[in-house]
Amino acid sequence: MTLTSITNVRIFDGDTVLPARTITLEGPTIHSIGGPAPEGATIIDGNGGTLLPGLIDAHTHTSVDSLRDALRFGVTTELEMMGHWSAEDRAGIADDDSVADVRSAGFGISAPDGHPSELLGGPQADQHSVDQERLGEDPAAGPQHGPHGFVMPSATTPEEAVEFVEQLVATGSDYIKVMIEEGSVLASPGLPMMTNDTVVAAVQAGHKHGKTVVAHALTLKATRQAIDAGVDGLAHLFIDQPHTADIINAIAESGAFVTPCLSLNASIMGGTGQRFADDPRIASKLSPQWDETLRSSFNTFPEGRLEDVLGTVAALHAAGVDILAGTDVSMPVPSLGGLAHGVSLHHELQLVVEAGLTPIQALHAATSATARRFGLGDRGRIRVGARADLILVAGDPTTDITTTLDLRHIWRRGAHTAA
Repeated sequence: MTLTSITNVRIFDGDTVLPARTITLEGPTIHSIGGPAPEGATIIDGNGGTLLPGLIDAHTHTSVDSLRDALRFGVTTELEMMGHWSAEDRAGIADDDSVADVRSAGFGISAPDGHPSELLGGPQADQHSVDQERLGEDPAAGPQHGPHGFVMPSATTPEEAVEFVEQLVATGSDYIKVMIEEGSVLASPGLPMMTNDTVVAAVQAGHKHGKTVVAHALTLKATRQAIDAGVDGLAHLFIDQPHTADIINAIAESGAFVTPCLSLNASIMGGTGQRFADDPRIASKLSPQWDETLRSSFNTFPEGRLEDVLGTVAALHAAGVDILAGTDVSMPVPSLGGLAHGVSLHHELQLVVEAGLTPIQALHAATSATARRFGLGDRGRIRVGARADLILVAGDPTTDITTTLDLRHIWRRGAHTAA
């Protein structure tokens, strides 16, 4: 196989900066770290930049086009938290090095007409400015994003929840997601919810099959319910009130990880991604639809305080909770705005640092921490034998997190793209 040596680089391996300055790839894997470049290897001079594991977005809703966009911004794996990517579907892109790789929960488990039906064509969708025709035509939309009237599968009893999990496992879901959402921070108060017994049954069924189970929970009450039900992780962070010592301790003692999706939270509170849309490192890679979406916002909970959410992240981190980097980016629709595939993970890293984590801790959240918590042993780290999913940036994001956008080279399984 062809050998490629990347020289004169700072190497962040997913946890720490290594003393080595050279890495050699052999086909799709990392051949060696340190030492001279082997004879005959193709040399890429890193010019003093920083080599990182390919970034992992721990919360997306995606499509082939969106996976292609993600890769352009150095996101080499997306974890879909609600969508259509069965094992059979994923097999079709496993060897396609023009797109990011993907893992999926399949459909999330929710009550009939529960979240996210209010966003995706359910009876409360008219409360939002979602253009249903665009939802139906957009290639970023999987089956759950169909036109008005689409009926998502759901569970009303513990028995139905167990059956739902069985179906998800049979179609190859990598992990299980349960929805605990009554809608207050999404401008849809009173959304139908599963009973607690149904939620618990879904969690236990997922664990029976050895699956990681995550919960959608945007309020403190829902978060407490999810933790009490025994979930392995929270796919969101509550935003309706400041944290208490009790909930921080409960999450920490449970061992659950948290993917706070701060870029989403900022959008829910009325913030936009205009600063990123205006950034020349980003603008040339955005379609008009994604540019418009990035400049927009959810704006369903403008009374929220992002400072409180950042403080919660800081308290969780101090308590030893694993913080993962994810965005909840979905499709180019302005009412789901403030987000764009690939771009928003860089925004997320900046917000995580604003919350008080160091740049190295933020990078850890988007690489090895997510890989470890989701059982992706072949990526998220720079080590011999790992997948050659890598990005090279011109600056030093271990000290200045904003330089993750100074992309120069991207590798997906060793296949090289100049950024």
